[in-house]
Amino acid sequence: MKFWKKALLTIAALTVGTSAGISSIHAASVNSELKNKGELTIGLEGTYSPYSYRQNNKLTGFEVELGKAVAKKMGLKAKFVPTKWDSLIAGLGSGKYDVVMNNITQTPERAKQYNFSTPYIKSRFALIVPANSKIKNLNDIKGKKVVAGTGTNNADIAKKYGAKLVPNGDFASAVGMIKQGRAEAEINSREAWYSYRKKNNTKGLKMIDVSSEQKPAKISALFNKKDPAIQSSYNKAIKELQKDGTIKKLSEKYFGADITE
Repeated sequence: MKFWKKALLTIAALTVGTSAGISSIHAASVNSELKNKGELTIGLEGTYSPYSYRQNNKLTGFEVELGKAVAKKMGLKAKFVPTKWDSLIAGLGSGKYDVVMNNITQTPERAKQYNFSTPYIKSRFALIVPANSKIKNLNDIKGKKVVAGTGTNNADIAKKYGAKLVPNGDFASAVGMIKQGRAEAEINSREAWYSYRKKNNTKGLKMIDVSSEQKPAKISALFNKKDPAIQSSYNKAIKELQKDGTIKKLSEKYFGADITE
């Protein structure tokens, strides 16, 4: 009996040692790619509710909580670097942070320079227009002044349908431009509109879901191609958070619905 107990303990020790060794090797690989050892530095806007924004001067939001959860699964501490949209992705290329989490849509153009994570939500496109607007769908925006952030897929859609693009990446101020008559519509996500109307007066405005014209966008984190270990570890964490229901819970908390499907 003592012999078998000793044998089992030896096997267990070897198993733990092997697992720890693999984990250690993987952690070393990730750390060698990180901007700062032990930290996952995340670039985001910090002004795009409900994805990332400030409440009582504290950074919060769907992608902020998700970023913290992912970093914890990776055995790291999350560090956030708020950056304006116009220079956000360029900051990733220059090594300002390890990953970008900012409602990033997978596009062929971005795939040429960067790698994507496993998608964690799907975002549906929407038009925000005056309540009395004659605009009913994307075909109606041709020749109209439409607000969208520079370099975003929203801007791509505006151009595709022949709109006169008015650059503005801030959702709230873009809505203000419509209220003031400086633009005739805004292209953004349905989820951003739901979040905005929770805390703001939307009288005189309406949202048009254009999912039938544009397929929902796959939202993923963005990595440098030279950082495959970070991407791999991040993807593993995302899959675990999908499996345990964490991402679904965060989705319902910030959007009022499950937008992971």
